[in-house]
Amino acid sequence: MRVFVTGASGWVGSAVVPELIGAGHQVLGLARSDSAAEVVAARGAEVLRGGLDDLGSLRTGAAQCDGVVHLAFGHDFSRFDASVQADARAIEAFGAALEGSGKPLVIAAGTPAVPGEVATERDRPELRPGAPTTGRAANAQATLDMASRGIRSSVVGLPRTVHGEGDQGFVAWLIAHAREKGAVGYVGDGSNRWPAVHVADAGRLFRLAVEQAPAGSMLHAVGDEGVPIRDIAEVIGRHLGLPTASRPAEDFGFLGRILSVDQPASGALTRELLGWQPVGPSLLEDLDKGHYFSPAPRSD
Repeated sequence: MRVFVTGASGWVGSAVVPELIGAGHQVLGLARSDSAAEVVAARGAEVLRGGLDDLGSLRTGAAQCDGVVHLAFGHDFSRFDASVQADARAIEAFGAALEGSGKPLVIAAGTPAVPGEVATERDRPELRPGAPTTGRAANAQATLDMASRGIRSSVVGLPRTVHGEGDQGFVAWLIAHAREKGAVGYVGDGSNRWPAVHVADAGRLFRLAVEQAPAGSMLHAVGDEGVPIRDIAEVIGRHLGLPTASRPAEDFGFLGRILSVDQPASGALTRELLGWQPVGPSLLEDLDKGHYFSPAPRSD
């Protein structure tokens, strides 16, 4: 297959693109800048210049390929609503290009939080007006609904942490925050749990989804069902030589709300459906490898 990948130069793309190519597929990767194009080409993919707001390029890329993997999303949290709207337009552009073809459209989303329970692939985030997850949840549901338009659509729910060497996400942010504050913080008693997955395992699931996922499939890329935030803080503290302490959610800025919610998730149904088995290290094992704790960059 020839697969069009947005976000091909990004973190999850660093695993998805080589995974697809290693399985014998060709990849056309979207790149909005010269530097992104260099990364995409270095990963072995053909480059299509354009961005998520360039709907013509998105339709062209989809039309030229046998399927689409949509990973790109704007992560400027000060413009989150605009990013959600751009994501919705991109997904609809893919839908228009693929309608009636039976080709796969696989998008990245997040695993839901279900109060008091471990979320499964059967759960959907509540679409509450004003809730931070509502926009992306609506986009995920719109993708699943494209199964009725003759598209083999599926959604891969990614956990809060997709970890591995080179990760600059939430865990890296927690480490930087700890260095700045002189202590590793957590909210409440630290018992709230995050699901997690190694980036290589996530990449393999996207490849399996392109190849095999039935139309309308909700999938979960979950390795660890739920790692208590305090356990994460203790490993970080041990490596940095810093104490751990409970802190108000407000001390963590945008991340405070996420740290305050218990959100374990399961990938059992995904494993049964596609035969996917995570083999990478757990989040705590990966933290103990030490690569997250290379010296902080100098400011001068």
